[in-house]
Amino acid sequence: MNSGNLFENITPTLPDEAIEILATGSGTIKIERIVSRGHVSPPDFWYDQESSEWVSLLAGSAVLEFKDAEDREFRPGDWIEIPPHTVHRVKQTSTTEDTIWLAIHWE
Repeated sequence: MNSGNLFENITPTLPDEAIEILATGSGTIKIERIVSRGHVSPPDFWYDQESSEWVSLLAGSAVLEFKDAEDREFRPGDWIEIPPHTVHRVKQTSTTEDTIWLAIHWE
């Protein structure tokens, strides 16, 4: 049995976005904690994922950019389900506080 706290044990230095797999199930589901400190997707980089993704912003603030839709601003408590092959990128995350996401991926 695994357990933890989504707001604890965050490294004080974060040169890259931190992605921690919290749980997996039969290779078809993955739950992640993602921590950003001003991190964004590299220029001209877009996610085009094979799997569905549900993501919720727990702390901080962020903006997701979608190739074929309007940008979405996120504040704590906001969530979105992103269908497979919905091309998107992280346009902005807070530079003054940790941005903490909970993401669930499934096929």
